[in-house]
Amino acid sequence: MSVYAVTDPVTGEVVVHYPTATDDDMERALAAADHVYRRWATTSAVDDRAALVRRVAELHINRKDELAQIIRREMGKPLDQAVGEVEFSAAIYRFYAENAARFLADEPIELIDGEGSAFVRRGALGVLLGIMPWNYPYYQVARFAGPNLVLGNTILLKHAPQCPESAAALQQIFSAAGFPEGAYVNIYATNEQVADVIADPRVQGVSLTGSERAGAAVAEIAGRNLKKVVLELGGSDPFIVLSTDDIDGTVQAAVAGRLENTGQACNAAKRIIVSAAIYDEFLAKFTEAMLAQADGLAPLSSISAAERLGEQVDRAVAHGARLATRGRRNGAYFPPGVLTGVAPDSASYREELFGPVAAVYKVADEDEAVRVANDTPFGLGSYVYSTDVEQAQRVADRLEAGMVFINAVGAEGAELPFGGVKRSGYGRELGRYGIDEFANKKLIRIC
Repeated sequence: MSVYAVTDPVTGEVVVHYPTATDDDMERALAAADHVYRRWATTSAVDDRAALVRRVAELHINRKDELAQIIRREMGKPLDQAVGEVEFSAAIYRFYAENAARFLADEPIELIDGEGSAFVRRGALGVLLGIMPWNYPYYQVARFAGPNLVLGNTILLKHAPQCPESAAALQQIFSAAGFPEGAYVNIYATNEQVADVIADPRVQGVSLTGSERAGAAVAEIAGRNLKKVVLELGGSDPFIVLSTDDIDGTVQAAVAGRLENTGQACNAAKRIIVSAAIYDEFLAKFTEAMLAQADGLAPLSSISAAERLGEQVDRAVAHGARLATRGRRNGAYFPPGVLTGVAPDSASYREELFGPVAAVYKVADEDEAVRVANDTPFGLGSYVYSTDVEQAQRVADRLEAGMVFINAVGAEGAELPFGGVKRSGYGRELGRYGIDEFANKKLIRIC
């Protein structure tokens, strides 16, 4: 059973509990979402829905300081990054509001044979369930809710049990923006209730961002009930350095890519893969820069998260890896670390390290860099640094990942599709692709 509570990440003390939904609560939520969908999902209502989503963006900006403090309490996010998350979420809602008419315009089809015409008209599917994680409480919701509300779908949103306060704040924002009751419904549901919701015939699809285990469980239930699923799961993204004319700048990019959200990002740069020609200098500077962050790091999301990361690091070291670190573990605080010599037959080699620890690998050439980068069950994002743009693009083509960023970190945008392959999930969010995942792309043929 899920327990919704705000817990101080530093002390582990429960600050406040939120009541779990009853079965009657869940039925009312489902009925309201289904009722609203039936009356507002017409194509002619696109402009009205876009105006409401634009208002959601405005309310995020108006309340950004309050919203940032909430997730700082819930999962320890540094305040500047929390504000940045709220601002990026607002940009996503604004993007879909501004582009709704263009994205949903009829798409003509050139006929091969016969007279008349044909086109594809995008429309809503119905009630959708979103299951969201704790590490980006506003951004993850924006990626899912923004495009689908513009499209005309209605949303049941089940947030992570440790983020009930931000979940309530979002519900208040959608209500204040003028959405009809049932268009966006926060549900403090148990896992058992979630399974029932997925199976309910009124629900047409489910989107989950979370762990592999959760993704597999949700996909299994959805598959039995023939429901569309989008999954954004874990990642162990490579940061490949083949050459650089600014080693200090590249080191700083690698550190930033590893430590965003205290290292608790699915698409963080977790494995640093460096050409042998610059490996020694890069490793020395990267290690120094990582360990210099010891005094300024925020806590991880919980004490249990720090304990899990500690077990992974200890296991890697016990299997022969070397750890450079500074500071000590204290509750949810975890000191930054750099692992080298992680063996391919070590369990930690194929795991996602969710926190401020990077693994660094030396490779002889481009081919070995690609081989090491792809030697993972994950395939979310990746980063390639090279002074040779053709080489970087060649490597990008060979990487088994849903996203490749060349000579940049932190370059995500509302217009850029986000998603992965392999055990990182399937489907895309953001950009034009994000509004297509739960759309009925209906063919209309006129003879």
